[in-house]
Amino acid sequence: MTAIKIDHLTKVLKKHTVLDDITLELEENRIHGFVGQNGSGKTMLFRAVSGLIFPTSGTVEVFGRVIGKDVSFPERLGLVLENIGLYPQYSGFQNLKLLASIQKKITDGEIREAISRVGLDPADKRPVRKYSLGMKQRIALAQAIMEHPRLLILDEPTNALDEEGVELIRGLVREEQERGATVLVSSHNREDIEQLCDTVTVLENGRVKEARPA
Repeated sequence: MTAIKIDHLTKVLKKHTVLDDITLELEENRIHGFVGQNGSGKTMLFRAVSGLIFPTSGTVEVFGRVIGKDVSFPERLGLVLENIGLYPQYSGFQNLKLLASIQKKITDGEIREAISRVGLDPADKRPVRKYSLGMKQRIALAQAIMEHPRLLILDEPTNALDEEGVELIRGLVREEQERGATVLVSSHNREDIEQLCDTVTVLENGRVKEARPA
């Protein structure tokens, strides 16, 4: 089944074409890798799929619903994009509990489980402002997986992580796929793409240069 259908997607920002006539189909329950230099369009494409930006022309359809027309953003979406907005004065658990209170779909126990899965201590009462970059990346990943998303979008998820952390996150991504999630992941780490992904899409200057099985 097709999870994501992108049809002639173009996005123009301030007279600059950041996504240029992209057409892609991505199958459900697969890990889809995206590679390209900084400015190639990876993050903008993820924003379009997430409903954070709407196309100038073309369409993005996720699980049969057109973003910006049928729905504002995909249902059951887990997302890590650039800097996540965390409250620096609160602990990791407090931050995730605040986010979880929006939809009220999960319990405190499920929040703690998500924090544990990314290698952090859910009982750690330190405020997020005292977290290292790697810890902030991990808590961002915990918020992305805690509500058991159907679509998981991860932009450079292994940034700022040591070797142990990288292996933990790769295992977590595989677990999410096995649970049934469709995963979109970008990475400058070639091993992330080679070891994890079922397909690879290469972006260059906002266009698809290549789309192939991994």
